[in-house]
Amino acid sequence: MGQEILPPSGGDDDNIQPVDLKAALEQRYLAYALSTIMHRALPDVRDGLKPVHRRIVYAMNEMGLRPTSAFRKCAKIVGEVMGNYHPHGDQSIYDALARLAQDFSQRYTLVNGQGNFGNIDGDSPAAMRYTESKMTAVSELLLEGIDQDAVDFRDTYDESNSEPIVLPGAFPNLLANGSSGIAVGMATSIPSHNAHELCDAALHLIKHPDATIEKLVEFIPGPDFPTGGIIIDSRDSIIESYRTGRGGFRVRAKWQTEDLGRGGYQIVITEIPFQVQKSRLIEKIAELLIARKLPLLEDIRDESAEDIRVVLVPKTRSVDPTILMESMFKLTELESRFPLNMNVLSMGRIPRVMALNEVLKEWLDHRREVLQRRSRFRLAAIDKRLEILGGLLVAYLNIDEVIRIIREEDEPKPVMMARWDLTDNQVEAILNMRLRALRKLEEFEIRKEFDELTKEKGEIEALLASDDKQWQTVAWEIGEVKKKFAKATEVGRRRTQFADAPEADEEAIQQAMIEKEPITVVISEKGWIRALKGHIADTATLTFKEGDGLKIAFPAQTTDKILIVTTGGKAFTLGGDKLPGGRGHGEPLRIIIDMDNDQAVLTAFVHDPLRKQLIVSTAGNGFVVPEAELVANTRKGKQIMNVALPEETQLLVPVSGDHVAVVGENRKLLVFPLVQVPEMSRGKGVRLQRYKDGGISDVRCFAISDGLVWEDSAGRTFTKNKDELAEWLADRATAGRTVPKGFPRSGKFAG
Repeated sequence: MGQEILPPSGGDDDNIQPVDLKAALEQRYLAYALSTIMHRALPDVRDGLKPVHRRIVYAMNEMGLRPTSAFRKCAKIVGEVMGNYHPHGDQSIYDALARLAQDFSQRYTLVNGQGNFGNIDGDSPAAMRYTESKMTAVSELLLEGIDQDAVDFRDTYDESNSEPIVLPGAFPNLLANGSSGIAVGMATSIPSHNAHELCDAALHLIKHPDATIEKLVEFIPGPDFPTGGIIIDSRDSIIESYRTGRGGFRVRAKWQTEDLGRGGYQIVITEIPFQVQKSRLIEKIAELLIARKLPLLEDIRDESAEDIRVVLVPKTRSVDPTILMESMFKLTELESRFPLNMNVLSMGRIPRVMALNEVLKEWLDHRREVLQRRSRFRLAAIDKRLEILGGLLVAYLNIDEVIRIIREEDEPKPVMMARWDLTDNQVEAILNMRLRALRKLEEFEIRKEFDELTKEKGEIEALLASDDKQWQTVAWEIGEVKKKFAKATEVGRRRTQFADAPEADEEAIQQAMIEKEPITVVISEKGWIRALKGHIADTATLTFKEGDGLKIAFPAQTTDKILIVTTGGKAFTLGGDKLPGGRGHGEPLRIIIDMDNDQAVLTAFVHDPLRKQLIVSTAGNGFVVPEAELVANTRKGKQIMNVALPEETQLLVPVSGDHVAVVGENRKLLVFPLVQVPEMSRGKGVRLQRYKDGGISDVRCFAISDGLVWEDSAGRTFTKNKDELAEWLADRATAGRTVPKGFPRSGKFAG
């Protein structure tokens, strides 16, 4: 049993090495995670692109698909990208390409698409064999200088070609178009912004590198989504999001009312939040309409063509459009939150969450480096050309001698090099010169070109030697981009607006989300609850489980809040629309709320926020509590009266008038002014009446001017006026006197 299990012999046993599974899995998973983070999900802060997008744009550039050239089939482009640069599925490449062409997904499209590239309803693009595309002015800007050694290249996956590690990025693409992606253990979500505003902020940063986020937000007030909409976040929360690189933006649909005459109106939605599918949104609203969750709405129609036009028809002309829309924003995607998580590859290598100013700074540093590299590249080209022009000038000055050497010498090259101290390149240029270039004019043109290049060389050297000049040039380039995408142009116009959410009454909005219908709330002795439709006057017809009976029944509306108070001094709140239906015996309250097993329902009633209640325990302690304090928003409820067994909460009576009448189990009555009972939101309460033994029997609030009224068991009514009550009037917490003649035997005010 204990012998070691060896793998089956395959002839090469020497090469088998035992590996620790944990270490092997860690190593492989880390490699996968890194690959996902670096080469798939996170964009580079410098050009704002993920590898697949960068490869698509670069491949289109290599194919010569400039904005001015003809369209090419997307299948051809996808094949090129897949074969040369991106060894993944053609569908994933085409999906990425199509997204770059969708003006409802990209704020500034990188691909100019011809054909069906999908729509805002969520329909898919046509197959790649049917669609065509080419680059836009934005992708041209991103690639500007790619052939001038502006960026580093690396070998492609099969080492047969090379591809750029990052693009020169003359356009602030990361923030202008945004990005989203999920890697391993991290994600990114960046909204799109307005290019004009980004350029303004970048120009300010060049002049003031230490500019605060508050200052930058003056230029960039917030995102600018392709689909417009209205951002309703406060300026402070937007600043905080940009400072930390994490946060979110609440975006609402843009709507207006259209007057239909005779006091009627309809609401028209013209812009919806970013990344919300219109068809799905309308479907969801229609479902809520059928489920009667939108009682203020009559109908919804989609009248969209090229532009969005969704019509909402209110139930009646008296419906407040603001309250209707606020209820819609709460229940549907007409308001959605776009998360901000500026997790990007800093320096193309390190994934980290960056603030707004850091992102802009890295882009500016990249632009400066591109400028330096392009300048050095141009300098090398000028030096090479000047060398050749110098050689050609020597040849023109000694043209007869040059011709003689070429005609008579077997090896003219070394002879010429020795004679005029020329370099190999210069002699090659002379030997490759055409006869027609021997005109007189040519010499003049060469001198002119030589002078111009010498001047340009001096300017570039001065640029490379001065930081200020470099930043001036970068600023000039950004200024040109700003002109191209200015807010005055159709493409540069700000689409997303800012507004504060209107101050609407929360209660009114809640009511607007519930269909108002009459119900009768029924609670049984054993704590089962149900809501019957309509107001039922005769409760004798109600049926209960065996051994159970009616505890309490009262009329209400589905829009009401139902308050339930238990013997343990706890208050619970249930919505009238959330109660179980009237079929069967309902449901046990303990399933709906967290009610302790040793507690029972004391009473239940419809909540009135303006009313106050007198809450009393078996021991005769009590206090006044405003009903607003009884409302609890969770299943756990709210502890109102502090009681411990065997003591319980026994009575809850509405506060009215100016006096309190208390009857003890010892049949003694005490009447005292209401002001002697404190008002609290929670506590044990104060003693209302003193007992030697036993506790309280009943309590009632009344106005002394009207007198104290009670009924005996035979239904007769007794009233004692102020003078007749004189012997029972005393201070709170005294013993009181034996009840007057005719008081019910039950010890209760209602026989």
